[in-house]
Amino acid sequence: MRGRGAAVVVVRGLLALAALVVAAPLVWMLLVSLGLPGDPTLAHYRALFERLGVARALVNSAALALTVTAVSLVLNSLAGYAFAKLEFRGREPLFRALLAGLVIPGQVGMLPLFLGLKELGLVNTYLGVMVPSLASVFGIFLVRQYAQGIPQSLLDAARIDGASELTIYRTLVLRLCRPVLVTLALFTFLGSWNDFLWPLVVLSDEDRYTLPVALAALLGEHAQDTELMMAGAVLTVAPVLVLFLCLQRYYIESVAAGALKE
Repeated sequence: MRGRGAAVVVVRGLLALAALVVAAPLVWMLLVSLGLPGDPTLAHYRALFERLGVARALVNSAALALTVTAVSLVLNSLAGYAFAKLEFRGREPLFRALLAGLVIPGQVGMLPLFLGLKELGLVNTYLGVMVPSLASVFGIFLVRQYAQGIPQSLLDAARIDGASELTIYRTLVLRLCRPVLVTLALFTFLGSWNDFLWPLVVLSDEDRYTLPVALAALLGEHAQDTELMMAGAVLTVAPVLVLFLCLQRYYIESVAAGALKE
């Protein structure tokens, strides 16, 4: 028992050290943005909104991330449920082909995707920014793996009662898959909110810039203003950090359920 207690203390100490290492840059970033050490001030945040027009980019990022997350949840959950529980010809070969796409770097498909969007007239539009994130192989795979744990007898009972597949999906599947859907929503929102390269490629109008692109555009002019840049970084990190803290219970529940299935 004494050896076990010592092991627990060591593990907790290592976890605390790891948490400190992760949190230290964030704390430093916040302190610098507030002008510390020294007299604390919000002048750098006011400059971002009042003088540099970052508010528009913030709204653009929030609207894009929320829209992409909502549409992605619907499309990925429908496809994941179909691959998990519906029988149709070619299901397994098609799913294996989708999984093969996971090994292809996203940058490889950027040029043909951009050319295709250009032909459709979607360059410099928000829809062009959203297209690559509306459905993902990872999202389909994640929902499929979780949906396989839904008892088949429950679905068969609903079908016997006359429920359509859409009704089953809406009333049963979405409710039972809530933990994994919250996890997927978190990943999708984070990916869309933090995405820099694709919006930079697609968008040319400064009024349409997302927050990461707008802050990168400011970097050339204000590179020496460390406090201002740190304020912009805090503005980028804070919403997703708060979102993760609010939804971590569902994230942990989803991970634990996946571990139990294994």
